[in-house]
Amino acid sequence: MEIIITTLFGLETLTRIDLESLGYTKDQIRVSDGQVTLTVPDEGFAADIARVNVFCGCAERVFFSIGSFHAEDFDSFFEGTLALPWSDFIPKGWAFTVTGYSRKSKLFGVPAMQSLAKKAIAGSLAVSYGLPKDTVITEDPKKGTVKIQFAMVQNSCRMLIDTTGPGLHKRGYRPLTHEAPIRESLALAMIRLAGFRPFSEEALYDPFCGSGTIVIEAARYALGIAPGRDRLFGFTEIPYIGRSALVKAREEAKDKEDLSPLDDIFFSGSDIDRKAIASAKANAESAGVSDFVRFCVKDALKLDPVRLTEDTGFNRNIIITNPPYGGRLMTPEEAFEIYKKISKIYLTPRGMCRKGIRLSVITPGDDFEKVTGFKADKRYKLYNGNKVCHLNNYYKLDKDNG
Repeated sequence: MEIIITTLFGLETLTRIDLESLGYTKDQIRVSDGQVTLTVPDEGFAADIARVNVFCGCAERVFFSIGSFHAEDFDSFFEGTLALPWSDFIPKGWAFTVTGYSRKSKLFGVPAMQSLAKKAIAGSLAVSYGLPKDTVITEDPKKGTVKIQFAMVQNSCRMLIDTTGPGLHKRGYRPLTHEAPIRESLALAMIRLAGFRPFSEEALYDPFCGSGTIVIEAARYALGIAPGRDRLFGFTEIPYIGRSALVKAREEAKDKEDLSPLDDIFFSGSDIDRKAIASAKANAESAGVSDFVRFCVKDALKLDPVRLTEDTGFNRNIIITNPPYGGRLMTPEEAFEIYKKISKIYLTPRGMCRKGIRLSVITPGDDFEKVTGFKADKRYKLYNGNKVCHLNNYYKLDKDNG
């Protein structure tokens, strides 16, 4: 059985690392653009689906593959879909929906492909029930709904069933959000790609914390809280996977947690907006980390390394932040001024880190480097929704201008 895990572009490797940490071998894992494929034995497949959904913090959605076929025209697409064993995966009487996409293929009319796939699947089900292929199949959404997606790439079509439901970035703890919140999966990726080392001599601080996502994700990551611990998934209603698989995955997650009280607060954030801070505190409570984080109202542009040390109690601090972009919240020119001030606060005139500081900031494209004139020590191309962004990591210390 092949489990297909989709990710934002740039986060495939982090998902591979998550799978390896769960005990899956490199031979079972295949990485491609925007997705990771995990091959598992048919027996125990339900447990694997549950574990991947619960533990993969930088992924977006988990599917499993029904089968694949080559198709360059509508006839071959219909026949290929019809030939798959749909009755093994769609319980009798259940409703089913079909979505999909086509890339670099001769077939590109997605709405027509959706309609044709629906017809072929219904025909396959009818034949499996001993009925004529053109029999109208009864669908009752009250019994349940199977969500099917076709992925057509270079004339090869793979049929998938969604097991996740709402995207994996929705952890279940963030009912309250500030304007333009960052996805939880992207926030966790930023933390990991910045090289944050939990419970070292370094504290994490977000001076533009908004609803607290980066700080909360950092705390949960450090404490070993599984990303999907607190939410439900679409697979729990599918009979051949079921809720018991989720129960077992949650038990495994619980064993990996360490919520012992700490003497220090390693995760802090601030924002100039009092409503945002109120949301951050409520979200931290919902996420189960309120005892491990600190939020306060503060103007990010009035901070400096000395004040930061006084606030956190640590001589070394890593700034990981998602400052406002030009767009809905402010003009690009206003955003650029913020970037300049961030660099002036935390970087020396030579573009290196001030004493006790590491800086990791995500902005659209290469805006931060262009505006500040300082090339990042390590840069990652990531996607915040559909927006291409760069995570700019500065870690080299300027020993002459600390």
